Amino acid sequence: MSVLLANVVLALAWGAVTGSFDFLNLLFGFLLASLALWLIREQVGTSGVVTRVWLALTLALLFVYELVKSSVRVAIIVLSPKRELNPAIIAYPLQVDRDFEITLLANLITLTPGTLSVDVSEDRETLFIHCIDVPDVDAVIADIQNGFERKIMETFR
Repeated sequence: MSVLLANVVLALAWGAVTGSFDFLNLLFGFLLASLALWLIREQVGTSGVVTRVWLALTLALLFVYELVKSSVRVAIIVLSPKRELNPAIIAYPLQVDRDFEITLLANLITLTPGTLSVDVSEDRETLFIHCIDVPDVDAVIADIQNGFERKIMETFR
């Protein structure tokens, strides 16, 4: 039985035991079931799934952090009209090689203000990214490698 299905069944069992199937009670049952399944993860063989879910959550939190950070940078650029910008299209060397991972990375970059994924090379080894302000190309590449790309590889491999 998959972990998600077991979690849903336990949440429904919680609703039956408490006699209430409203959303908040079922959500509490789902969280309680998640905790229970996490506590017995070695016995039921779900330790990898729990770890993967945790890594996916940290990837989402990283995205929110980068979203806020980039939004502040773009707001500063907009509010400073005399600021000199250095826009650039960067040829980013990809470490991820699966279609799903490349698509996820490109979408996370595009959803972050100030950057836009333009294209992927035919050999799928380079992602072209437009950045609104690039004072240091190597720093931007390192930031993506140590942030989104590293977290995507940790989560999905």
